[in-house]
Amino acid sequence: MQAVGYFVEGARRNGVKRTVGEQNQAFLDFCAREGYEVAATFLDTADSEPRGAGLRQMLQYLQREGRGFMVVAVDGAGALGPDLGHAAMALLAIENTGVQVISVHTGREAARELIDAWADHAEGTPVSERVRSAMRRKAVRGEALGRPPFGYRVGPRRRLELVPEEAVVVRYIFRLYLQEELGIRKIAGRLNEEGMRTRRGGRWSMVSVRDMLRNRTYLGTYARFGVKVPGSHPALVSQEDFRRVQDRLQRARSSGGERTVVPFLLSGIAYCGRCGNRMIGVSRRQKWTTRDGETKSSGYRYYQCESRTNQNACEYNTQRAAELEAKLRDLLAEDAPGTVARIGRAGNASSYVLDLTAQVERVEGRMRRTRRHVEELVADAAHGHITLERMRALGGELVQEQATLEDELAAARERLAAHETEEERRRHLESLRRRVARDWESMDFATLQSAIRELVDRLEVDGDETRLFLHL
Repeated sequence: MQAVGYFVEGARRNGVKRTVGEQNQAFLDFCAREGYEVAATFLDTADSEPRGAGLRQMLQYLQREGRGFMVVAVDGAGALGPDLGHAAMALLAIENTGVQVISVHTGREAARELIDAWADHAEGTPVSERVRSAMRRKAVRGEALGRPPFGYRVGPRRRLELVPEEAVVVRYIFRLYLQEELGIRKIAGRLNEEGMRTRRGGRWSMVSVRDMLRNRTYLGTYARFGVKVPGSHPALVSQEDFRRVQDRLQRARSSGGERTVVPFLLSGIAYCGRCGNRMIGVSRRQKWTTRDGETKSSGYRYYQCESRTNQNACEYNTQRAAELEAKLRDLLAEDAPGTVARIGRAGNASSYVLDLTAQVERVEGRMRRTRRHVEELVADAAHGHITLERMRALGGELVQEQATLEDELAAARERLAAHETEEERRRHLESLRRRVARDWESMDFATLQSAIRELVDRLEVDGDETRLFLHL
């Protein structure tokens, strides 16, 4: 049996600050007393950069294959974070790897120590918090709160149950979108043409159809207050079909609407060299019948001048999507004289930084909400409203979400830091240009599009002539 030690500079036990040396000695004594072999130790200092780097290194260590039986030993629940909320996040993140966390001071599970500390801390909870906690307990049990979505009603046990005549409509909408590949507008039109009505007897709209296609309740999972209860009621759509629907919805949102199924890489940066208006992505699908009677179809994707498309005010200026995107890659790789212009960021620089700053703030806000959900789960466990195992199961999903948010935050901060000075910005963009040209094929769509928008101010196209304006 092996034990991993985790120490935090400035950690407290029973309100008394403990040095790293004291924590280490207590860990060694624990291993000798309980017969554990020391596997590794990890440390987070007050000036760790990034914050919690030691914890992340330990999590990576614990997730490796073939680790065998192992526990993580800490000086006490207080060694997991500066407050109970952060300690709960760290504890659940560790236990989510399948490893138990033990307090070397008492030999008890750190989770139980944390819950006991929370129960002592939470005396005198405000009425509003108690009401919220009661509602969360109902959500944990899968009891419906508020108005049920179309297709369901609230049954005798406060669980959602099917409304047969509405459930048929829900399945029909998903089939039209997924199998017949109708857009949201056309689905609403089809429902209205066929005389189907909403629950209130009204006509269907794009918004109502879109909201139904996004509603995870149709998977049979009840979700409220950060709590997800799979299998709480009958599902109306399979996991695979729901995922495919969300993928298509995401692609439609990325390209600006239902007009295209797959987003266009150069949306927002390609411009017509004749009139100066934007080139918009257009998808067309054609079907034909061969002499043998076989029906075939093919899709066409191209960029076309928006003035021509919407106003009929410009000459025909159309570029095949794949060819124009390949031309941009060549320009980035060659940096051809006379074809590539370098411009100052001017107002664009500040707007870009503002966008990044806003993104950082949004992710930080989501992280705070996730941590608050974890704190509420621990509070419920401390008051006996849910079991320790239930807290672990629900909390495990939340810490996974938190880990994803931490990666998003780190990436956004890295981009923001690269623009703090002009010289750093230039070096960053030049490095990014080389990476995009080199790794174009291997980069995923979202990463590639983000990098291109950071590099390119505009790409002007006029027939075979192309001019590229870079932020370098």
